[in-house]
Amino acid sequence: MRKKLVAGNWKMHGNLAENNDLLNAIISGVTELRSESVAVCVPYPFIPSVQDKLKKTNIAWGAQNVSQYDKGAYTGEVSTTMLNDFGCSYVIVGHSERRTLFGEDSKIVAEKYVAVQKAGLTPILCVGETLEQREAGTTEQVIGEQLNAVIALAGVDSLSKAVIAYEPVWAIGTGKTATPQQAQDIHSFIRSGIATQNASVAENLTIQYGGSVKANNAIELFAMPDIDGGLIGGASLIASDFIAICHAMQN
Repeated sequence: MRKKLVAGNWKMHGNLAENNDLLNAIISGVTELRSESVAVCVPYPFIPSVQDKLKKTNIAWGAQNVSQYDKGAYTGEVSTTMLNDFGCSYVIVGHSERRTLFGEDSKIVAEKYVAVQKAGLTPILCVGETLEQREAGTTEQVIGEQLNAVIALAGVDSLSKAVIAYEPVWAIGTGKTATPQQAQDIHSFIRSGIATQNASVAENLTIQYGGSVKANNAIELFAMPDIDGGLIGGASLIASDFIAICHAMQN
């Protein structure tokens, strides 16, 4: 049975007081859920305090980005070794905002993916298309190229130790959401494409949906056969919404 995972992506939000209140509520709200099915990926400065808060709970934590380099003269960067010092489990790589705002191409994303796995951490590999690409009918081509860059560098078997998040870029922070069937179609495309190279890896691969999941649409999205949870942005900052989404995953 595939692992289901809801991971919150706080992006560049929060402060120590707000985070404390948010985590207190989430901890209370998800205590009965299956172990390691919930995670939060937080800004770098908050990782130590989040570790302290969550280390005795069933909630995992991680980072939103990482350097592809182990160490060196890379001012402002953070390495996987540093993340390991604070007990991280997950690292988001290739989020659309990193690709579009910070110029990370598929080669860089693949290198970061490899670095994360080398450190014993689990990458949450984001793939997805823009509105222009969807309207041009190139969604599958775009996602295929993003996945193939990683597979070419790390091998398809590496996906057995990874999570994929499909995030239609046009549905992030816009309030728009792919219909459950639209999301399912792409999840199925991803899984079936990987299955042509390794059927077992494909069958057991956790594929999250990451496009404006809300408390009021999570149950319908997560009911789709190839959607194994969500990478949650804005709703992960609202405790009641995030808790509802987590429970929707396990209905």
